[in-house]
Amino acid sequence: MVLPDYAEKAIALLNESGFACYAVGGWVRDGLLQSASHDIDLTTSATPEEMQRVFSSYSVIATGLQHGTLTVLLDGHPLEITTFRTESAYSDGRHPDAIRFARDLNSDLSRRDFTVNAMAFHPREGVVDPFGGQQDLQNSVLRCVGNAAERFTEDALRILRLLRFASKLGFSVESQTKKAAFECKERLLLLSKERIAVEFKGILCGAFVKDVLLEYHEILAVLFPFISKMYGFAQHNFHHCFDVYEHTATVVAAAPDTPVLRLAAFFHDCGKPDCFTTDENGIGHFYAHASRSAQIAKETMQSLKLDKKTTERVTLLVKLHDSPIEEDARAIKRRLNKYGEAALLELIALQRADTLGLAPAFHTRLAHFDALESLTGEVVASGAVFSLRDLAVNGNDMKRLGLRGKEIGSALKKLLCAVLDEKVKNEKAALLEYLKLHP
Repeated sequence: MVLPDYAEKAIALLNESGFACYAVGGWVRDGLLQSASHDIDLTTSATPEEMQRVFSSYSVIATGLQHGTLTVLLDGHPLEITTFRTESAYSDGRHPDAIRFARDLNSDLSRRDFTVNAMAFHPREGVVDPFGGQQDLQNSVLRCVGNAAERFTEDALRILRLLRFASKLGFSVESQTKKAAFECKERLLLLSKERIAVEFKGILCGAFVKDVLLEYHEILAVLFPFISKMYGFAQHNFHHCFDVYEHTATVVAAAPDTPVLRLAAFFHDCGKPDCFTTDENGIGHFYAHASRSAQIAKETMQSLKLDKKTTERVTLLVKLHDSPIEEDARAIKRRLNKYGEAALLELIALQRADTLGLAPAFHTRLAHFDALESLTGEVVASGAVFSLRDLAVNGNDMKRLGLRGKEIGSALKKLLCAVLDEKVKNEKAALLEYLKLHP
């Protein structure tokens, strides 16, 4: 592994002043996995005051002084450096009661969550690995440093971090670590909503998310109780070969790995158990489940304090996920007018993923979504009109026709609908003539 020049420079400056310094955590793990990592964190035996003296000729920001963390600007690169430290008990299950600075690296590494994250690297010494992280990397195993129950009791966020790493890396979880995660799952309720949201989005966006959603559904159900209703809920419908929850996990994995689409996939059928009915033939139906799912999604995202833009977009996608989209240019234009290009393409992607969660016999529908994406691209490229601002006339033109107040908006909307329905061309003369004929 080779550190960037600016990181090596920081280590050298600290070493020359008599302090130990190493790269730690994710950069070391990802480097051993030969995976690109952009974030480099350094840890050192120097206290914050000693670091400030070493880097006195550089720009230094006290980003987390109470935790021993400084950010040093080296050759245009911000670099976070933290003093070796140990931690006391976690009385609230979230934060250490006190942080004590240490002078040796092993004490610092021993407080970290998993062996694969408890390694350090020095340009001359190579990898420092006191807890077997390299062996666990080779075996694709996630294991807590020390006693797993103690690690999760100290900070329950480590349970979600465990699931995130499993989702991202596809690693199995060592038996005692897995057992402790299930035993400590109720401690997740101690976490702040913001921390839960960040980790959960990371879990959803992993390449191995389906396995994690299925294997750890009881843990996730502590945070999302509706999962307990979904798990094992048979759909009694020939379109489906999975229960509601396994269908959901399949759809999540099939959706593009953006937070918005993975969240929409996760929530898209969460309201189904509340809407289940059977007809006279015993066939299951879930009338209005999209609206119920959208309601649950919105309430859940608001409780997690997700940003308004994400909450609104995910809620919209969930509400529309089972609304058919016709392979027709006029239908595409209307949806572009209503939702915009980005949201429409996301809806198509969600519906494609939803189809991949159906019984294989219905995967023939996938060609429909390819056609919709292609048609949407063609409509957008054609410069078609989707909104009032694209019309060749405006409010001033309406005023010159003698219209006032609400009449102006009504007339422009009428013209936009006519253009979308291809009843008139988006040309000023043609639009004004159309309005005269259709007052």
